[in-house]
Amino acid sequence: MPVLKSFVSGAEDTCFPLQNLPYGIFRPTPAEHPRPGVAIGDYVFDLSAVARAGLFEGPLLCDSTCFFQESLNQFMSMGRPAWKEARETIQTLLSADDATLMENLDLEDTVFVPMSQVKMELPAVIGDYTDFFSSKEHATNLGIMFRGKDTSLPENWLHLPVGYHGRSSSIVVSGTDLVRPRGQTTPGEDGIPQYKASQLLDFELEMAVFIGPGNELGKPVSVENAHEQIFGFVLMNDWSARDLQKWEYIPLGPFLGKNFGTTISPWIITMDALEPFICKAPEQDPAPLAYLKDSSRITFDIPLSVAIKPEGEKESVITQSNFKYLYWTAAQQIAHHTVNGCNLRPGDLLASGTISGPVDGSYGSMIELSWGGSKEVKLENGGGVRKFLQDGDEVIITACCKGDGYSIGFGSCAGKILPAIAE
Repeated sequence: MPVLKSFVSGAEDTCFPLQNLPYGIFRPTPAEHPRPGVAIGDYVFDLSAVARAGLFEGPLLCDSTCFFQESLNQFMSMGRPAWKEARETIQTLLSADDATLMENLDLEDTVFVPMSQVKMELPAVIGDYTDFFSSKEHATNLGIMFRGKDTSLPENWLHLPVGYHGRSSSIVVSGTDLVRPRGQTTPGEDGIPQYKASQLLDFELEMAVFIGPGNELGKPVSVENAHEQIFGFVLMNDWSARDLQKWEYIPLGPFLGKNFGTTISPWIITMDALEPFICKAPEQDPAPLAYLKDSSRITFDIPLSVAIKPEGEKESVITQSNFKYLYWTAAQQIAHHTVNGCNLRPGDLLASGTISGPVDGSYGSMIELSWGGSKEVKLENGGGVRKFLQDGDEVIITACCKGDGYSIGFGSCAGKILPAIAE
């Protein structure tokens, strides 16, 4: 199969070649309204300008206003036929074999904006956010640390994708700084809980899917049809204050230890772009109940990396993992989320939970890498050591799939920790 090439200079040498075409929301200048775009090389392809020029000629998009919106929700709601039509049009317009833009220099100047000049926004209005707990390795590691080896996994874990309802209002786009949270921690010898800034601040390496059309209330989505609901994938850092979380999580689970901030990458990578990287998910034992049985058991081979960049220092990669390690697939998560009739809506975000691999260097959180703070994680380049995150630390999550002559990148999911607000 010949490698697809774009006329956009250097696009094939970046993580955003013609094979990728991720969607995002950007501002060309601070004074202009946010609008949908596609990443191609070092440029953003302005979909509102493309639509205004009448270049979306297919039956589903020719009269649509979806690319004149300030979020991708309307486009997400239109489903896979519209997504396919848009991708084919965009891929053709950007191809080295198509002269539509190359022969119209005025239009070409209008539709391309240098990525270095734009401000990226959240790609969707996120109505609801659910975070799952789908890595067997991560769940086992935490179980050993907190409950001992004989009871490393909760009784229900191998039978259903455990999850909790997160806080959508504090989801932020990559590049947003976050303030170290305050809250209650475990009581000391006097039996009184302490109120203070978190001392055990952590990252969680995750990925998340944006929901497309959604489902009606009372009508579950089957495992077989779940992929029709996935608009695409982003990187996620589910920041966690472990000392706050430890005190509050019984009996109802995460609250202040999680809801102070969640960072996602700005570009949504589509299922079409990831199709070449389909692989088998881990075998499940015991077999799940009928509604969770997934005969295809497909997932994606997506290498992931986390780096810490202390203030004024160079970044150091501290762990490398892979999306394919997850025990529960995105399809199973969607099927379980809706089996009771719960309705998902366009723009809803479903996160994977921490992605940890089978060995130390593939763990997806500081609590695992430092084994609960019992050992130090060394940073290269003069960055010192860490057990948990310090003020000024920037956590940078990246991912890149290597295809035949091209790369599918996700961009960066980055955020820096600022000191807690003084009392």
